Amino acid sequence: QVQLVESEGGLVQPGGSLRLSCAASGRPFSPYTMAWFRQVPGKEREFVSAVRYGDGNTYYGDSVKGRFTMSRDKAKNTVYLQMDSLKPEDTAVYYCSVAQNRVITSSIRRSESYSYWGQGAQVTVSS
Repeated sequence: QVQLVESEGGLVQPGGSLRLSCAASGRPFSPYTMAWFRQVPGKEREFVSAVRYGDGNTYYGDSVKGRFTMSRDKAKNTVYLQMDSLKPEDTAVYYCSVAQNRVITSSIRRSESYSYWGQGAQVTVSS
């Protein structure tokens, strides 16, 4: 069983920055792809970003491209989401996830591709 533990979110002013982390534990941990999604009440879970754990290739949702950066530290079994130039519409609960089986590129933005999820971190962007 794999457990994903996310850092706490927080309250940030518009234009500010915040970094989330997600640490994986448990066995077997053999990630193929890790991803961040976010969700607001009454809406579907939205793809934010993903990283191919092996080669580090990253993918981003259109709404965060150029503002968010995802990275991974293989030695620590941890992924990060650096969020810059935050906007009120970035307010959501952010979830970390992992897929331990191969995920084709066309499916990398689908939440159904991921089998383990973190508990979620509330990020609020407001003045």
